[in-house]
Amino acid sequence: MVIMDDQWPRALLRAALLDAGYDAVGARSVSEALAQTPADPERGAVRLVIIDRPVLAREDTPLADLLGAHRNPVTLLLAPAGESAPPGPWSQIIHRPVSIGDMVRVIRSLLPLTSTGSGSIE
Repeated sequence: MVIMDDQWPRALLRAALLDAGYDAVGARSVSEALAQTPADPERGAVRLVIIDRPVLAREDTPLADLLGAHRNPVTLLLAPAGESAPPGPWSQIIHRPVSIGDMVRVIRSLLPLTSTGSGSIE
């Protein structure tokens, strides 16, 4: 699940992940992401959450609620360059600037595709 308020970067990352064989959905906020079904029978469980630091800074819905609803998936924080990351359940912190290709490489290293060539990361 990709949580970014900027539509185009979110859409580009989702498209790159889909092209790499992952199933990905996006949301503009934690509360919007929380509305997603935790384990859609057709898509599978959410195994990864990527959250953009600016979204996290203005959220009213606790990130822990989202992660708990999805059984604590791998969680990446995308943070502005030079900004220290807040405490959290981060599997990895990625600082901008970062390319979409670099993001896909990080995700592949954390969640390799199965032998069937697909991976649900909603």
